[in-house]
Amino acid sequence: MENIRVLLVDDEERFVVSTRKFLINRNFDVLIALNGQSALDMLSVNDVHVVVLDVKMPGMDGMTVLKEIKARFPLVEVVMLTGNATYESAVTGIKIGASDYLMKPAEPGELVQKIEEAFKKRKLHEEKLLHEKKKR
Repeated sequence: MENIRVLLVDDEERFVVSTRKFLINRNFDVLIALNGQSALDMLSVNDVHVVVLDVKMPGMDGMTVLKEIKARFPLVEVVMLTGNATYESAVTGIKIGASDYLMKPAEPGELVQKIEEAFKKRKLHEEKLLHEKKKR
């Protein structure tokens, strides 16, 4: 099975560096971005399966980044991550297209589980598209 390629997007550098190490030790390929624009730039040149995206960031916030990801890279699955989630923001994120929502500090095992679930969702979507293409 191919390694899952993850992009961690958070303005807290210590968080992305430590989370990256944790995920690499579990055989994920991990890229990091410290802001929304960097994340979009990285998605333009890297085949990423799952984005773990912080909601609250200076400049372009996570909801804006999520909308851009879904518009420009529709197969990329997004797990929203925040330290101050509200029910409303979780519902908004899911409606926009996020796969799931986690509170910081996320339990490492739960983060891995959410990433793997998002990857499976992406693979199912890819298979469905391939099947539809073959029917034509």
